Amino acid sequence: MTVTVRPATADDSSIVARLASCFTEYLRSIGDPDPEPGQITEQQYLADGTGSGQAFYGLIGELDGEPVGYLLYCHGYDLDLGGRCIYVVDLFVQESARGRGVGRLLMQRTAEICRDAGGKHLSWSVYSRNQLAMRFYEHLGGKRIQDLAFMHLLVSDL
Repeated sequence: MTVTVRPATADDSSIVARLASCFTEYLRSIGDPDPEPGQITEQQYLADGTGSGQAFYGLIGELDGEPVGYLLYCHGYDLDLGGRCIYVVDLFVQESARGRGVGRLLMQRTAEICRDAGGKHLSWSVYSRNQLAMRFYEHLGGKRIQDLAFMHLLVSDL
């Protein structure tokens, strides 16, 4: 069994969209009432994850040469924690490939990218009912931030 991680390219748009669809089904199965808005399509991936106006970057995790997971991220800045960082937008590994190091390697590669860019930490959010993900991240050394609440505002509402 060989686990590899490589940068996602425009040619991977269908792979990312397929895996994101699996992620949506998983979230629905654990009670997420409306996971669809977060599912990325091939068109969204091509428009925002590739080219000169790239808003995010991606990695593909492979098991014996077959794509079984992905991680999407964007660069950011956090004054509270001291500088450059990477925000992990999405991480998913197919159920059949879990426990084989794919998710860990995706996170390790993202940490390397962060360090190489002068960053100091990774941040991400986790759906509160996704206890499998919580345990995975805690096993990696991730810490829950109890005193913050994530908020969002649609720019069309302002």
